[in-house]
Amino acid sequence: MATVDKMPMLQEGYEKLTSELRRLKTERPLIVDAIEEARAHGDLSENAEYHAAKEQQGQNEATIADIEGKLSRAQIIDPRELTGDKVVFGA
Repeated sequence: MATVDKMPMLQEGYEKLTSELRRLKTERPLIVDAIEEARAHGDLSENAEYHAAKEQQGQNEATIADIEGKLSRAQIIDPRELTGDKVVFGA
């Protein structure tokens, strides 16, 4: 069983990821609508709009999962509190 390591990040980085996650989640219904609209055009085997929308959905869900994983392991650090006597990430 692998251990889950903390992911050190600045508050700014955490907020950027949170904002991106919120944006991606609001795109979910739009992508579902695009899939439904493309599905209404008939034969899915040659429906480029449908396949493009499904691909977009897959990419969106993968990015959401990646960001949620990062946020769940996030450890907010304050660079002002670092003493400088250790080498840490980003060094």
